Parts: sequence; C-alpha cells; structure tokens
Amino acid sequence: MRKNIVRLFALTFALLLLGVSSVFAASLDEERAELQEKREWTLAKLYEEIPSAQYAVENSYGYAVLNNTGFKILVFGSAHGRGTAVNNETGEEVFLRMKEGQAGLGIGVKEYALIFVFDTPEAWEGFVRSSGWKASGAATAAASDGVNGDSFEGAVMAGDGIWVYQLTTKGLALELAIKGTRIYPDKDLNDWSKH
Repeated sequence: MRKNIVRLFALTFALLLLGVSSVFAASLDEERAELQEKREWTLAKLYEEIPSAQYAVENSYGYAVLNNTGFKILVFGSAHGRGTAVNNETGEEVFLRMKEGQAGLGIGVKEYALIFVFDTPEAWEGFVRSSGWKASGAATAAASDGVNGDSFEGAVMAGDGIWVYQLTTKGLALELAIKGTRIYPDKDLNDWSKH
C-alpha cells in the first residue's frame, strides 16, 4: 500500500512537472512571437520615417531591433529592453536583452527603439555571440558606411560595421547616446542547440 502511494505521488509529481514545462514552453513561444511582432512594427515605422533605411536593413549582413523603456529620477536612471537580431545571410534569429545605466539630471520615462544594422559578419558575430556588447560612448552621426559608400541617412555609427537608428515616440532621434548600454543574448528565449 505504501509503495502504491509513493508511486502515485511520483506519477502525480511527474505529470505536474510535464504540465508546468509545457505551459512554460507555450509562454516562451508567446514571448518570441510578441518580440517578432514588435520588430516588424518598429521596422515599418522606421521605413515610414526614412524610406532609404529599408534598403540598408534588407541588404545588410544582419540587423537587430530592440524596444526599450527608460526612466530617470534626478541623477539616477536606467533603461531595459528586449528584441531580436536577424542574420540576412543565414536566416538565424537571436533574441536579445538590453540594459543601460544613465547619469545626469532629469525626471521622466521614455520609450524608444534601437535598430542596429551590421555591415559585416564580424560586426554580427561580435554583437550576438558575445556575453554582452557594450557601447563605449555616444555614437556619432555619419553619412556613409565607409565600405560601400552607401548612405545610412538618419543612422549613426556605433562601432566597426555597426550602424544605429533610434526611434522615439516623436520620430527619429537626431542624436544617439548609448553610453553604458549592454546588449546580450536572452538565455531563456534562445535555443542554442539549433546552432
């Protein structure tokens, strides 16, 4: 009788774990789908603002879209966000997280999106494979990618082979300050066994 109770308990526990894991998997799939929808919506908004950005994104080695929320209260502030990176050459998709510390005086909350465009495989690999890509300072505006001579109107250079567009609720941001920003793969949403 005691063995039967133990077996019943073990079976119940196993079924409970199975149910929890399938609910967890469904919610992970829902999170992935939500981030993919946000990516497409954000790209559509970018293309409305700057039609030439569509060519830059679609003809690049890869791109990433992160949607972020930032807040600042007096001298303390931070931002966090999530998004996806897509490799145009291989079709690989990587889910990302972002954290940013902000210094300086201010009060408020803002929502914004960062769209990164990668010119080279090295830029892509350094961004998505590292334990965390870090922006070293404020990015500077530029008119050419320096490689092909193509125009990245409205974008700023954030590193070798990395261009960034920033959209706010008011449209395209003319200045981009990403100092203190760290972007890294989302360990919960990526299935690295497929790569």
